Amino acid sequence: MKFRRPISAVFVLAISAAAQTTAPADLGVTLDQMVAAAMRDQQIPAMTVAAAMGDRIVYSKASGTADLENRVPATTDTLIRTGSIAKPISAAAAMTLVDSGKLDLDAPVQKYCAPFPLKQWPITTRELLSHTSGIRHYKEGEVESTRHYKWMSDGFAIFAGDPLLFEPGTAFSYSTYGYTVVGCVIEGASGERFQDYVAKHVLQPAGMTHTFVDDVYEIVPHRARGYQKVDGKVKNAGLMDSSYKIPGGGFVTTAEDLVRFAQAMMDGRIVKPATVLEMWTPAKINGDGKGSNYGLGFGVLMLDGGKYVAHSGSQQGTSTAMVIIPGKHFAVAALANMEDAEPFEVVRGILEQFKMPYPKPAKK
Repeated sequence: MKFRRPISAVFVLAISAAAQTTAPADLGVTLDQMVAAAMRDQQIPAMTVAAAMGDRIVYSKASGTADLENRVPATTDTLIRTGSIAKPISAAAAMTLVDSGKLDLDAPVQKYCAPFPLKQWPITTRELLSHTSGIRHYKEGEVESTRHYKWMSDGFAIFAGDPLLFEPGTAFSYSTYGYTVVGCVIEGASGERFQDYVAKHVLQPAGMTHTFVDDVYEIVPHRARGYQKVDGKVKNAGLMDSSYKIPGGGFVTTAEDLVRFAQAMMDGRIVKPATVLEMWTPAKINGDGKGSNYGLGFGVLMLDGGKYVAHSGSQQGTSTAMVIIPGKHFAVAALANMEDAEPFEVVRGILEQFKMPYPKPAKK
């Protein structure tokens, strides 16, 4: 299986079931047609899409089939894998501990996560969250892991023995494994299991009632099947147990829950407004005087004088995108149960229709 596209791709790119919309009728029809066209062109079995303005969800659509073999139609309750959009959720959980004084972002991670081995340089939680820790990303074949890990630190066996790619803080290198360490830090600082802490301090305050750990052994109602395209034909996605990377890519959710998360972040209902500002500020890279396009758990760009905050996800059986325009209090999310799809095409169309800024495609 080929490697998944990282979050930075969002910035380089710079049938219907239950629907709910408070957008004008003609705009709702346009958006419905846009979603249908993207699904047809990309052979996507199911897609859920939602947009929120202020304190209201102004558009929500579920289209297609959540389970092709059993002909289960998608609804707005259909749960699709987040992929890497788990990272903003986990980052928010970590920052609640900063707000409560239980976590020092600039302390060595071993203060909270003893199982992670000492390296040639110290690593901080700030560096983990901003992908500047030097911990590597996947090697070939690792994304197909089907081993089930009971405890967060058990997944360290895959990567923790490897040397760092660079001195922490001196470069940006996207790392899902770094977020597995974030999960261990959260457990150590809070004294609770990662998933329990996230549920109480992120999901519940945001009203995210349809977001769960993607546990392959649990019965999870409304969980969609995932698919891939092989030689132009839709096939079942490959097997994968995400227990080794829950904080970086191990949840299932809905589009509505993701825009609720965005609303809660903008409203300061999860972390303090000053903390949100810190998370949505690009991290500085020591040595070159430049910043990255990533803050603490979120990709960040400046567009039209305002911030454009985003994350995407891609793994077996899923492709996802989420964009937040804080200056307009606007958020949009799209999830497809097809890997290597382009949900950002729909997101971009919605941003256009609501007259929101978005990165223009790079010129070839």
